[in-house]
Amino acid sequence: MKLTLWTYEGPPHVGAMRVATAMKGLHYVLHAPQGDTYADLLFTMIERRNHRPPVTYTTFQARDLGADTANLFKDAARDAFARFQPQAMIVGASCTAELIQDDPGGLAEALALPCPVIPLDLPSYSRKENFGADETFFQIVKGLAKPLPRTESVTCNLIGPTALGFRHRDDVTELTRLLATMGITVNVCAPLDATPADISRLGAAHFNVLMYPETAETAARHLDKALGQPFTKTVPIGTHATRDFLAEVALITALPLPPESGLRQPWYAASVDSTYLTGKRVYIFGDGTHAIAAARIAAKEIGFEVVGLGAYNREQARPVRAAAKTYGLEALITDDYLEVEAEIARLQPELILGTQMERHIAKRLGIPCAVISAPVHVQDFPPATARRWALKART
Repeated sequence: MKLTLWTYEGPPHVGAMRVATAMKGLHYVLHAPQGDTYADLLFTMIERRNHRPPVTYTTFQARDLGADTANLFKDAARDAFARFQPQAMIVGASCTAELIQDDPGGLAEALALPCPVIPLDLPSYSRKENFGADETFFQIVKGLAKPLPRTESVTCNLIGPTALGFRHRDDVTELTRLLATMGITVNVCAPLDATPADISRLGAAHFNVLMYPETAETAARHLDKALGQPFTKTVPIGTHATRDFLAEVALITALPLPPESGLRQPWYAASVDSTYLTGKRVYIFGDGTHAIAAARIAAKEIGFEVVGLGAYNREQARPVRAAAKTYGLEALITDDYLEVEAEIARLQPELILGTQMERHIAKRLGIPCAVISAPVHVQDFPPATARRWALKART
């Protein structure tokens, strides 16, 4: 652990909150001190949601540590169920509460609440936000998904999109349209906008589309093993990756490939002004999925020279390193933004593709930057989405 002014990922319970906030009918009871309620602002301020995350905090204070904090948790869990009537609950502890070892899972089980209660064991001092999201979604799927007869027509589940994700809603819309060209409909999209009842229907689909390995790979592997549902390995970001993805889906489903008449990205990539952009040096950093995708687009579709590639989430270090080798590079795997800044300053690229932090770094160094990965700030959430939530609030 070290002191820092900024971090790419929060603690694991923030990842759990991203899953809980994305879903409907699920409530998260978090054993946490008063100060840990800051996480609400990530969703209400940055993502511009018009409602708080579905999280109840025990909010114990220093004076409570000499008393029975376990009873505080039990009261909070009881009150949360009575007030919100969720279809299911998840329970866990923040990094601070983990130290007092109250065992939220065991305490919640003893309450015998009339809904499924899923305990989370998130190691706050060794793992981070993306792991928390991945593990939380896995535990929800493991606890609620059941074997079901397959649907008559070919269907799939879209798994991985969460709250605070980079353009996750847009990706869901585009993937739904893309799969429809093959005659495939979406059975369930989860966790985004899914309910616990929807999770129990996952088993009816013929296969799963793994949209983001950071947040759903463990669940995808579980569904493959427990329910016999294969999952796609290619993330369809970019023209080449989308073609590979469609070929993979065709292999899984034995359906013919769709025509490319509606695919606009090849034209956009081909129309790039070769005088000003082809051969320009670009540095790419972000989460593993988006960094790998952006590098492939930059090098293979636009004609940039990728001079640096890296990621902040160590769970994706292996595929990022493999991708970097294809460009003759050694990947930078770090969650220290100062190391990233030093590498950019050393390489002096002509363009940076990164996160919100790389946007700040680029401004200091006088280099153009485009954001291609979470963590992002408020300007990277489409205003149309904010207007849609505002309209819902008025009605």
